[in-house]
Amino acid sequence: MKQSEIKNLSVAELQEQLDQLKRTYTDLKMAHTISPIDNPLQLRKVRRSVARVAAELTKRELQ
Repeated sequence: MKQSEIKNLSVAELQEQLDQLKRTYTDLKMAHTISPIDNPLQLRKVRRSVARVAAELTKRELQ
């Protein structure tokens, strides 16, 4: 998810997106532990998306 897309979301949508991304990350991590997934770079993309959304939420809380 791109930063420009994240800025357009509301706080509730960001929280929902964060929960969904965290679930996706844990699912991918478990699948990769059991047997290697086709594209291990997916883990990096999802982890960075989680960080972007979390950073935006923190930024909005501080304002």
